[in-house]
Amino acid sequence: MRFEDLPTPCFVVDEALLEKNLKILNGVMNRTGAKIVLAQKAFSMSTLYPLIGEYLTGTTASGLYEARLGYEEMGKENHVFAPAYRDDEIDEIISICDHIIFNSFSQLEKFKEKVLQAGKKVGLRINPECSTQVGHEIYDPCSPGSRFGVKQEDFQPDLLDGVSGLHFHTLCQQNSDDLETTLHAVVEKFGPWLSQMEWINFGGGHHITREDYDIPRLEACIKRMQDQYGLEVYLEPGEAIALNAGYLVTSILDFHQNGIDIAILDTSATCHMPDVLEMPYRPPLFHSGEAFEKPFTYRLAGQTCLTGDVIGDYSFDQPLKSGDRLVFGDMAIYSMVKTNTFNGMPLPAIAVKHKDGDCEIVRQFGYDDFKGRLA
Repeated sequence: MRFEDLPTPCFVVDEALLEKNLKILNGVMNRTGAKIVLAQKAFSMSTLYPLIGEYLTGTTASGLYEARLGYEEMGKENHVFAPAYRDDEIDEIISICDHIIFNSFSQLEKFKEKVLQAGKKVGLRINPECSTQVGHEIYDPCSPGSRFGVKQEDFQPDLLDGVSGLHFHTLCQQNSDDLETTLHAVVEKFGPWLSQMEWINFGGGHHITREDYDIPRLEACIKRMQDQYGLEVYLEPGEAIALNAGYLVTSILDFHQNGIDIAILDTSATCHMPDVLEMPYRPPLFHSGEAFEKPFTYRLAGQTCLTGDVIGDYSFDQPLKSGDRLVFGDMAIYSMVKTNTFNGMPLPAIAVKHKDGDCEIVRQFGYDDFKGRLA
């Protein structure tokens, strides 16, 4: 199938671009000895797990279902972190995960012995209280009142017996200078206990495959922890794996006019790209410009009843017409995993663009997927 023949709306992951990212990440692993695992919360398209598994160490999960997916579909190292674990899930989590990371000393005390008896590695998440983000508090684990990780003032060294690693996650779409800043805070606050550990996990949010990312600085950060403390280093990026490797193809259904020309699409910010409303975030759109940058400007909006179901204002060289296809970029990460069926909106189909240029639809959704969500 050709790209232009795909049904809309449709997520498309470009296999060649995904592999390009994977080769960059694998290069970091080969040069440093660090291990990189896929954070499934950002990208969990299991059809491509065999390819990802050729380059990365494994997966990391935010709970039981992601942990099962990584275990079943990739079958390599499998890590998990959750703010708290359920009593009725912890045994299965331990059985399929290699690293179980706890968010608090109370969770550690509750479940540590089970993990150790199973021969698995116990980790503890720390909060270095080092915010390096501006304007995105919703994604800042170091923001005041955050529920993530143990702060220095609450640290209990006498309870570290059996803990083999520390984990921090403070970044979101950031460069390695922010990692370096964070690492200084980690060493300052938790340095006395790092030498007791076997491994450290730098978490995610590292935009390693972005063009301007400073990879040598990242590798220097890794080397610092290896040389200074003898630690095995893990990173768990999600976005970097599929950054700029996917698209969302949509069609124009109709037009409306209310002070601005409005194009109604068969996709939705609310249902198919919720980060547009949460961040806020303006997704890239091929062959377009900023509002009024080009001769014809349109507000692109969805079909739902939510007044704010607006993707953004974009300009074009030529007027749009019903049936035109628009292609949004960088849609493989987060958008795919956050989709929903509000208002009965159909979920987009999912396709892979193979390296030979052919497109394969790997999943289509229908009424039963909507109906089956609720009893």
